[in-house]
Amino acid sequence: MKMPFPDRVTPTLLPQSALVKTSEVDKAEWNFHPLLGMIQRLRFKLILSLLPNRRVGRLLEIGYGSGVFLPELAKRCDELYGIDMHREAAAVSHNLSRHQVDAKLCCGSGVALPFGDRSFDCVVAVSCLEYMDPFARAASEIARVLKPDGTLVFVTPGNSPILDLGHYLLTGCRAQEHYGRRRDALVPTLLDGLTVQQEITVPKIGSSLITLYRAMRVSPRSQAPSPAGACHV
Repeated sequence: MKMPFPDRVTPTLLPQSALVKTSEVDKAEWNFHPLLGMIQRLRFKLILSLLPNRRVGRLLEIGYGSGVFLPELAKRCDELYGIDMHREAAAVSHNLSRHQVDAKLCCGSGVALPFGDRSFDCVVAVSCLEYMDPFARAASEIARVLKPDGTLVFVTPGNSPILDLGHYLLTGCRAQEHYGRRRDALVPTLLDGLTVQQEITVPKIGSSLITLYRAMRVSPRSQAPSPAGACHV
């Protein structure tokens, strides 16, 4: 189901002074850029528009990076978890605790989640699924750790040469070097095993060639068996 453009909302972010640089692709500081920040923060507004209209039990953010979005997510769940490939969990946890945010963070991959079956009510992914390989395995793992009535809420960048040029002019970074053709393959692969509940594209009209972001709320069709050695939460 298509959703309207997200309402004006200001997500609570970890302050720029508290950010830890966790990897080359972690550009959390862009959220505070005068112009680029408006585009970056739009991803969080899209996520908030698609989250359940209630406080959930357990929520997992895949690819939490420097933890910039965790203060907002902490307000929307009873227990907050994060997983990322980097090894700065302790430093990020320290900065979060200084801002009264309690999150259980760990190092790991989205294609081999170290959690038991049906562990989470909601999984959030902000511009990170397109980095995972293979996509099908990531989708299977997310479906496995979600409860039967759980949801995955994610946002991924569009594949627009026009917008890629604007991105390059603003940042000096070439999107194709990061994504290649992966942006086109992500959503079709995810939807092989997940069902769309809600969807937002930005802008909401026009060709896919000018799509900046695509955000979805999806649910698992079935639960996969737990791999050996999974850590239960």
